[in-house]
Amino acid sequence: MSIESHAKKLLVEDRKQFYDDLTRSKINVSSQKNITPMIVDFTEYSPLHKGHLFCMQEAKRLHPEALFVALIPGLFERNGRGLPYILDRYSRADLAINLGADIVVEGPPMGVMGSGQYSLCLSLLFKTLNADYIPRGYISQDAKFKIILDYINNGKGVAPKPYKIISMEDKKVLLEGKLSNDDYVIVSLSKSLTKLNFNFKNKFIFIPRLEGVSGSNIRLKISNNDFDNLDDMLPQYTIDVLKKQIELNHAPLHDTRVNEFILNRANQYTKDELLNLTLMDDKTVDNILNNRPFDKTDDLLDNISYGFSTHRKQRILSVLETGILKDDIHKYINNYPQKIRILKYKNEEILKKFKDNLNNNSIGDNKIICQ
Repeated sequence: MSIESHAKKLLVEDRKQFYDDLTRSKINVSSQKNITPMIVDFTEYSPLHKGHLFCMQEAKRLHPEALFVALIPGLFERNGRGLPYILDRYSRADLAINLGADIVVEGPPMGVMGSGQYSLCLSLLFKTLNADYIPRGYISQDAKFKIILDYINNGKGVAPKPYKIISMEDKKVLLEGKLSNDDYVIVSLSKSLTKLNFNFKNKFIFIPRLEGVSGSNIRLKISNNDFDNLDDMLPQYTIDVLKKQIELNHAPLHDTRVNEFILNRANQYTKDELLNLTLMDDKTVDNILNNRPFDKTDDLLDNISYGFSTHRKQRILSVLETGILKDDIHKYINNYPQKIRILKYKNEEILKKFKDNLNNNSIGDNKIICQ
């Protein structure tokens, strides 16, 4: 099986799972205290590098009594920038467990949502799991950004606005300018958690980013099949898994698009069908209709309009790959999470503690379902 065939298989399976989940009702939870404290960490692990490992180890050092729960983005294997992950989530879950996590839970489908939408889904998952601690690596050393972290530590929400960050409490401008992606996620999470009335005071564990580790450089080296000196940035187990998945033609997925799906929808969908796709806009649809047929996905890129996000073009490609509709993504978010999917766990004792926490927090007839 070719690597594109593997990517196609994953998308077909995930599309089925997405629409199965649409038939389920939302999990209802109370605000009971967890029986066993939980560190809930959202990280892509694409791939799991020494910076991720440092963040995990620091959180576990500070709270050795807690379960370390890794949330790994799931459906469609696309990140918030709309780009494919280097490994599928099952391999990324394997990395997490073998390098220190206790349990891995599937997170929301990031690549087919706007940044605010997946931040909301993440926050809903944090609330459903009743996270006791939320570790986040950060980059900026700006003193004003440290003020933002202090705000969040005190349980106060901050919100990203165009080229500034404001306090949700008094609308005070805390920082002018744009943040790096990792730092933006922290701010966006605090906004969504505030809207959900989730008390996150003293729950965030802010950890400075480890110097000398670059996910972009790692992926570039792997694209070139250059594994020399990668052990400076990657644990050996990550390198071993990458090599094994490459041998199986299951990686690297980050350079792979299912062009068949993209081009079929771009060339064959009616105007209404294109407009009904999530994240799609009028200008992009008109450009597609006026310039099709397209023979290559790269030609299609020039017809996707620019937005506030620099990643919009890649997100639209992911939307064309998956074919998810606006109404369906809204319904999905409104009912999220419908199920807690466990991708991997360390042992049966850990699994029991995790399920005991979930059962303790579930209310009503719609009990939490683990898989």
